Amino acid sequence: MSDAVRTGGCQCGAVRFRIRGELGRPSICHCRMCQKQFGSFFSALVTAPKDGVEWTRREPSYFQSSVNIDRGFCPKCGTPLTYRHPGGLEIAIGAFDDRSDLAPRIQVNYHARLPWVETIFEQPVLEDPDYYARQEQIISFQHPDRETDQWPPAGTWA
Repeated sequence: MSDAVRTGGCQCGAVRFRIRGELGRPSICHCRMCQKQFGSFFSALVTAPKDGVEWTRREPSYFQSSVNIDRGFCPKCGTPLTYRHPGGLEIAIGAFDDRSDLAPRIQVNYHARLPWVETIFEQPVLEDPDYYARQEQIISFQHPDRETDQWPPAGTWA
């Protein structure tokens, strides 16, 4: 992983971070707690450098999911952001503005994976142009994948 400055945050933009230093190993975790935190089949996380995370717009709220683990999320929109454990902090890969080089290198808690997860990308791809045209008409309130001085923009939703 590069030691360049990386940025990211939650879906609504209320929580933003900046990371300086080299990221650790990107991974997928199949444990049940990660499935529940992300509301998905697994989590995708990357280890943050020790003392390398700066919260630039609010900080996550935390839920203690076990004796020595807590999980951070945006208190406004609920986006899952962190997995904090005694050994350090991991950040959700999907929360980074640029995720292009954060492909997971290892799967953990593989024994807890859903039995069908290995075949999900073998499913048919929706090829309906009308569906995609309707998607383009959606007005998104999602924070863009870049730093902003102010969010939301003046005069928009509160």
